[in-house]
Parts: sequence; structure tokens; C-alpha cells
Amino acid sequence: MPAIRRESPLTPDLSLLMERHSTAMHAETPPESIHMLDASALAVPGIDFFVMRESDGRAVGMGALKRISDDHAEIKSMHILAEERGRGLAQAMLDHLRTEARAAGYGRLSLETGSQPGFAPARSLYARAGFSECAPFEGYLDDPSSVFMTLRLA
Repeated sequence: MPAIRRESPLTPDLSLLMERHSTAMHAETPPESIHMLDASALAVPGIDFFVMRESDGRAVGMGALKRISDDHAEIKSMHILAEERGRGLAQAMLDHLRTEARAAGYGRLSLETGSQPGFAPARSLYARAGFSECAPFEGYLDDPSSVFMTLRLA
């Protein structure tokens, strides 16, 4: 299984991941409903950014935790390269983000994802992990293109 470590989202060799994530977000989602953060917006205090790398150093996945409050964080920019999917990497990244959130003392973890068919695998992954649908949180508005989910951390 690839290693996951905290890194800067501005690392030059992450451009493929960032480009693929952006392309995926724009593929089915109306522009006004895209809530992704670019690399510079992920490189700010209050966001912990993680990269999944193969043993040869190749970046194959990413994910971030954005602090909302002392007790609440949001998953941002979780993405696994399409050609690497089917290996359990998304589950590994999600598990890592949950572990990091618990270690940071968060009691709740939330996320926003798309309602479109292309986001069904992500919604399924989150539901299997115990996330349930919730109302919009922290600055989000109700949007038919968005699904909001949350999980209480034990």
C-alpha cells in the first residue's frame, strides 16, 4: 500500500493530481457549484494536506483536512488518480484522514461532494465509512448539485 504523508500542496510534482482533480470536478458540476480549492488555497494555516505516494515516489492520491472549529473539520480535495482506482486507495486515504482528524481532537468530520452520477462511487465510499447526509455546514448553501455528509468521530 502506498505511503501517506503530510506535504505542501505546492509541491511541483503534484500538478497531475491537481489537474485531474480539477477536471473531474468540472466534468459534471455547474461552475457555481464547484467548491474545490486550488493548490495555493490548500497551502494555508488551518488546512492539513496529505499525499499518497507509491514506493517509487509517484503521487497517486491526495486529501486534506480543513479546520472549521476546535471540534469540527472538513475533508477537502480527496482524489485518487483514475488509473489507480480499484486498489482500495480511496479507502486508505479516507482512513488516514479520519485517523488524523481524531489525533487532532476533532469530534466531527464533514464533507461536500457532488450529487451527479459521477460522484456516486465517492458517496458510496463515504456512506460505507459511516458518513450520513446532513444539512449544509460552514458557509455552504443548499445546492441541488451538492451532497453534504458528516460523521461523528469516536
